[in-house]
Amino acid sequence: MDNLTSGDFSENDDPFALFSAWLAEAEAAEINDPNAMALATVDASGLPDARMVLLKSHDSHGFVFFTNEESAKGRQLDAVPKAALLFHWKSLRRQVRVRGLVESVSEAESDAYYTSRPRGSRIGAWASQQSRPLESRFALEKAVATYAARYAIGEIPRPAYWHGYRVRPLAIEFWQDKPFRLHERIRFERDIAGESVTSWSKSRLYP
Repeated sequence: MDNLTSGDFSENDDPFALFSAWLAEAEAAEINDPNAMALATVDASGLPDARMVLLKSHDSHGFVFFTNEESAKGRQLDAVPKAALLFHWKSLRRQVRVRGLVESVSEAESDAYYTSRPRGSRIGAWASQQSRPLESRFALEKAVATYAARYAIGEIPRPAYWHGYRVRPLAIEFWQDKPFRLHERIRFERDIAGESVTSWSKSRLYP
């Protein structure tokens, strides 16, 4: 195991490489959804809102997830394209906090991921008017049946309102549990959500 994950992890200067190493360990240790993350946004009044979503890809450009843009989080992100993420891996006693700017991914990226989803999930993207009032469970099941019949044969197109968002981080903080609550905290920051590893400043924080 290299210095990305053992000993003093603050020796690493690339937050994306460190995140990849931590996520790989989480995938081996966590029973369910190691890619789960809390996504925090704000509504029109500035009131925070948070929910769990799944990270679907990440690289030096940022962290990507997919959703219905007409959902509460989609509307909030379109109005205020800023967000915070939180990964918590309980079995490893680690967490990663991310804050940054949000952009839509390309149509090609959205198409590629949508096509990779199970057929039922693609039908569900059409049937669910996400975050809006639902009169009954039967109404949802009826909508699923309607779209399943419509797309019974052939490919299921991606709804125009369903796509991906990328959080381009301005700050990434790594937290590692230590005895007596003397935890390890390393924070990376930059002024512009670019791609250069050298653009990051790094600091150690009190626990």
